Amino acid sequence: MQGLIRFFYPSRGSRSRITSADKQLCARGSTLWTHIRCLVCRGKLDPQTLQDRDWQRTVIDMNGIEVKLSVKFTSREFSLKRMPSRKQTGVFGVKIAVVTKRERSKVPYIVRQCVEEIERRGMEEVGIYRVSGVATDIQALKAAFDVNNKDVSVMMSEMDVNAIAGTLKLYFRELPEPLFTDEFYPNFAEGIALSDPVAKESCMLNLLLSLPEANLLTFLFLLDHLKRVAEKETVNKMSLHNLATVFGPTLLRPSEKESKLPANPSQPITMTDSWSLEVMSQVQVLLYFLQLEAIPAPDSKRQSILFSTEV
Repeated sequence: MQGLIRFFYPSRGSRSRITSADKQLCARGSTLWTHIRCLVCRGKLDPQTLQDRDWQRTVIDMNGIEVKLSVKFTSREFSLKRMPSRKQTGVFGVKIAVVTKRERSKVPYIVRQCVEEIERRGMEEVGIYRVSGVATDIQALKAAFDVNNKDVSVMMSEMDVNAIAGTLKLYFRELPEPLFTDEFYPNFAEGIALSDPVAKESCMLNLLLSLPEANLLTFLFLLDHLKRVAEKETVNKMSLHNLATVFGPTLLRPSEKESKLPANPSQPITMTDSWSLEVMSQVQVLLYFLQLEAIPAPDSKRQSILFSTEV
């Protein structure tokens, strides 16, 4: 079930900094979303009812505070569509191979810039990648990258690091096809379910190395970065599992045809048998690669991209 539920909070003062009040409000949004999911799972928000065209309203009690909520169902047919950038220099919503070819790079510039800035000053940020950035800052960075703004690095240096992390997540989320591709998604889901560890490793590595070059090299670049983030877990509280939970559903998602969710809105929706299982599988796939000590790559591609400055 895809619900149109969004949380917005304003930045106070300079757009480049988040106050403690901002972060507290963001945390409340996460808590509220947890309440909503529990209500759906317990049947207090009927998924069948949510499929009506009209907004459904309910009230949630959060420690004495009443939150009035409006929920509306949106079919996956519409929610999974990504609008490509209308700008010739655009990167959001554009196939990753198109971007790397245009830039003459192995990994998209936006990915390299965001990772570089986060590693410069965000590795010890508590909840990095989990805590939401200010929406207006993320949209400003998105617009700057889409027009190939030469001042984007200056903008990033002045913004809260959570906005940069949010921009990176948004880039992967808006790819017209997920990084692990529609073609290989079912295979990754089957591979991670194998019980034989030797067969699983062989299957998962073969699938990974079968990805298109731009997808593979970008993933390896991101993978090494996420491992370095997890090395600071005692400070930033982001374990490999936490990072897999954040990025798994972003890097892997089923195509419309392969989705296990019922295509007919009149069919009953069972959260635990469809959406929840898909998300669990996506998280487990990424966690598997994060926990592998080494991932071989053909023709030393990994060496050239991770240690060369000519990208």
